[in-house]
Amino acid sequence: MAPRTSIDEFKELVNSSDRILALCGAGLSAASGLPTFRGAGGLWRNHESTSLATPEAFQRDPALVWLFYAWRRHMALKAKPNRGHYALAELAKKKDNFLCLTQNVDGLSPRAGHPQSKLRLLHGSILDHKCFNECGYVDRNNLSDPVCPALAPAAQDYPPDQTLPLLDPNVPVPPIRVEDLPHCPNCRTGLLRPGVVWFGEGLDELMLMEIENWIMRGRIDIMIVVGTAAAVYPAAGYTRKAQRKGAVVAVVNPDADSGAGLSHNDFFFQGDAAEILPQLFEGVIGTLDEPVG
Repeated sequence: MAPRTSIDEFKELVNSSDRILALCGAGLSAASGLPTFRGAGGLWRNHESTSLATPEAFQRDPALVWLFYAWRRHMALKAKPNRGHYALAELAKKKDNFLCLTQNVDGLSPRAGHPQSKLRLLHGSILDHKCFNECGYVDRNNLSDPVCPALAPAAQDYPPDQTLPLLDPNVPVPPIRVEDLPHCPNCRTGLLRPGVVWFGEGLDELMLMEIENWIMRGRIDIMIVVGTAAAVYPAAGYTRKAQRKGAVVAVVNPDADSGAGLSHNDFFFQGDAAEILPQLFEGVIGTLDEPVG
């Protein structure tokens, strides 16, 4: 049998539920105008985006990797949290036993006022910087744009009908000296790098332990999966773990196939999270005000 699709039924379930776990992916930020990580065709200046997201790429060409991330930072800082981010933040304020896990590194959930104690950034934040030499230094929530003068070409805005020179593979990459990139003020020897989890790196072990402890603490009433296929470990495992703790699963995604595998007791809402989440939580958070600014 197909999963349930009644918003009213789900609103009643949210009202009566105590422990709620949410897992969010790129689809949550789509309404904010942010491209997915891999972008159109998966290329950035003829580079596979994923090929720039490794420690080896940074070691080989830190200027190129920093330009890529400085551009992504600029896009994230220009974007604004959408109604989906605000709805989740309000639910977190109303429900004591709510926890949100996000795979997004764009910083939009914290900017929507999501309580830090009820948010775990699985893949880090593009607004954080840390020492590549792993001396322990971390600069959190750095809103400078550009990060440093040498990366200014990544923070330029052009009219919609014009291509940013940095994004045009036919335009040479601006020459940047390594000494002009951000350096660690603590050890004074290492470069700073984006505070995200790169391919080949493990997620923060303390954070993972905190999540496991939260899951094991007791019955989970609802597992909400927003804008992600949850296909990458360990995110993929959280849905199954929540189900084993008794959770009803609710998937919010514009992709019809993302509801595959749900039971008749679960919920599937096909569409934009920015439109759907405020409706689903309305019984708890009330009518969501229009975000200001």
